[in-house]
Amino acid sequence: MDQPEKGSKKLLNAWAFYDWANSVYALTIASSIFPLFYATLFSSADELISAFGFQMKPTVLISIVTAFTFLVVAFTSPILSGIADYVGNKKSFMKFFCYVGSVGCIGLYFFSLEHIYASITFYFMGLIGFWGSLVFYNSYLPDIAFPEQQDKVSAKGFSFGYIGSVILLLLNLAMVMKPNWFGFDIGITEAEKNAASIKAMKVSFITVGVWWALFSQYTFYVLPKGVSSGHKVTRSVVLNGFRELQLVWKQLKGNLRLKRYLYAFFVFSMAVQTIMLMAVYFGEKEILWASESEKTTGLIVSVLLIQLVAIFGAETTSRASGKFGNINTLIVINAIWMALCFYAYFMVTPMQFYVAAFMVGLVMGGIQALARSTYSKFLPKTDDTTSYFSFYDVAEKIGIVIGMSIFAVVDQMKTMRHAILFLFAFFLIGIILLFRVPKEAKKS
Repeated sequence: MDQPEKGSKKLLNAWAFYDWANSVYALTIASSIFPLFYATLFSSADELISAFGFQMKPTVLISIVTAFTFLVVAFTSPILSGIADYVGNKKSFMKFFCYVGSVGCIGLYFFSLEHIYASITFYFMGLIGFWGSLVFYNSYLPDIAFPEQQDKVSAKGFSFGYIGSVILLLLNLAMVMKPNWFGFDIGITEAEKNAASIKAMKVSFITVGVWWALFSQYTFYVLPKGVSSGHKVTRSVVLNGFRELQLVWKQLKGNLRLKRYLYAFFVFSMAVQTIMLMAVYFGEKEILWASESEKTTGLIVSVLLIQLVAIFGAETTSRASGKFGNINTLIVINAIWMALCFYAYFMVTPMQFYVAAFMVGLVMGGIQALARSTYSKFLPKTDDTTSYFSFYDVAEKIGIVIGMSIFAVVDQMKTMRHAILFLFAFFLIGIILLFRVPKEAKKS
């Protein structure tokens, strides 16, 4: 196949299409069906789980495992980026993480408290596969798009992701709410009907893994492989990634705008990702639903609402950044997130939760797409984009580790409401730091 030229429609669409493939993980596993399934494993809201020698809340266990996964990603991505740069084939690493994540999703079918460590391993595989592949996916952006295209194609990627993931979630929602339509034996009693819905949830995890692996093939077919050096990987090469991060850090000291932007990104991304990872767990536990069926329907509808509104939000943010500038737009979006943290502390009814879901949708895709493209536009002119995006991803992952750890501690000591409210401060600090980002590139 002839390699499409940089900036070509085919190449840009193929890159963005990976969001269509992998976003089903973020929606079904991270944000909707799996949190609901996980809640069904416990007989009461106050039940504790025993793991790693401790008794803890179920949500705390998920927070800890999630934080640990991001710590692993933060540590391994520089190593893998260094190897990818040396060998010249980062697409192979992107494929590896994609398939690890896909297998992890399929393995969640067997998730149970009786085999909690094996179950957590599958959860770990899905999470590390999703985020590990994004390290290399994001690093392709400057390679396939010119600076003036990057805001738009970044937003297109998130839009593709929202549309694709909503399509699969609608199918999964139908499976859970009407399991008899899909051949599940619903029985007669309420307990038998609930068991059929739980079985449908488990099957939905398989659909995510298959969707992810299947639709990623077009992206892998079109994206450039890179120039293979034919060199063997040695111990020195393994450490190249850390050396490159160190070099990037030194170069940041001479790039005031990029350095200050990264400080702001580190802080506000910490809060955004934590909220997005724990939002459905919060809704399941803290909102006063009338019944179990209303809770299941309500939470999935809320997630669908977020995704549909997020398509509009990502496009609106892209246009706003073109008119008002990236930094000014990010400041406004952070202010909305800050208000949402305060609002979430007081909400108790399903309707209040739906309002929050609508507002989260407006700013969720926008802040993700714009944060990524802003960083890309602020980069110095260089062919070594993988190292810079590795640094970006490491900063994001370490931020998530800190955010999830803080959330787990506050949740264990107080409640999830206090944990969400605590994140208010991170958005405020993020806004202050964004105000300090120079409008033009300056030497520090």
